[in-house]
Amino acid sequence: MISNTLNNDEYDTYYKRYIDNAASIDIIEGLEQNLDSMVLFYSGLAQDKHNYAYAEGKWTPKDVLLHIIDTERVFAYRALRIAREDKTPLAGYEQDDYAVTANANKRSLVNIIDEYKIVRQASIALYRSFDSAALEQVGEASGCPISVRAIGYILTGHENHHTQIVKDRYL
Repeated sequence: MISNTLNNDEYDTYYKRYIDNAASIDIIEGLEQNLDSMVLFYSGLAQDKHNYAYAEGKWTPKDVLLHIIDTERVFAYRALRIAREDKTPLAGYEQDDYAVTANANKRSLVNIIDEYKIVRQASIALYRSFDSAALEQVGEASGCPISVRAIGYILTGHENHHTQIVKDRYL
């Protein structure tokens, strides 16, 4: 379990489920593996599933993928700020508010996948730029401590979590 490789003061217990669901012990390797697997998975979704919600008020696969993108942008920004030793506490974000205004279902899935690829490539480049001292930096986000390296694991574990939900409830 990856959470065993992190110190307890590097993340809030809320994120343990995502960290434990990360694809690889190596952050960059995990980000790269997920880039390929996510593109393959979402590209293979049947057209009739793109805007499908399994229950009233639930997200569609396009909503889920755009949520993953939004979360990655927010968390990559946090990683950058913390790696650069910015000690300013970072605010949380309300994912449901983002989903309502993102208008994912008015876009094509191909367009959202293209956006995902660009965002993920930017995150990979960002993590490649971090040395070990930057990865170990701990800051505050959403009122809790979080390290740059914990964020890297959260990125892949978070998308693995949501993709599994899509597989279980939408297919």
